[in-house]
Amino acid sequence: MHDLPNISAAHLDTPTLDKLAPPTVATHAPRILLLYGSLRERSFSRLLTLEAERLLRHFGAETRVFDPHGLPMVDSVSPDHPKVRELRELSLWSEGQVWCSPERHGAVTGVFKSQIDWLPLEMGSVRPTQGRTLAVMQVSGGSQSFNAVNGLRVLGRWMRMVTIPNQSSVAKAYQEFDDNDRMKPSPYLEPWER
Repeated sequence: MHDLPNISAAHLDTPTLDKLAPPTVATHAPRILLLYGSLRERSFSRLLTLEAERLLRHFGAETRVFDPHGLPMVDSVSPDHPKVRELRELSLWSEGQVWCSPERHGAVTGVFKSQIDWLPLEMGSVRPTQGRTLAVMQVSGGSQSFNAVNGLRVLGRWMRMVTIPNQSSVAKAYQEFDDNDRMKPSPYLEPWER
């Protein structure tokens, strides 16, 4: 402690492997909630989200995809609305989340942001999303951009989530899915394979 004269030794808890070990080890598959940000019938953010879900299931995760249809604007109804309650319960159930939004006017869509806005910032003194792992993706109708994924990272940080370094930004998404709504082989899948 000679190098740290301004710190009280009684208040400096030095980590050890035992202290870093989880108090309990999960006996279930990782629980991942996937959110997308479009209500279109052929929503490319939904299609990309479903591709991510297939990969997560392949790797052994238990997944749930929230359908934002019928979710009211934030604060227009009470939090006991069935869609709000469903979203909050899924978020509490999850241990990790995948967020995918179209980029609209350089940002995430209102449909996506409304889902995040319905998640409470705190329950007691803890944020319900705190410590969960987050992966972010976006789709664009034009050239590749990273505005939406950057916005999703900011939202995740605000929700105290741990965002993974890899991200997916799919440009001209309308060209990337076949007639069966499956993603075509392309370099856009490479970040997922790492």
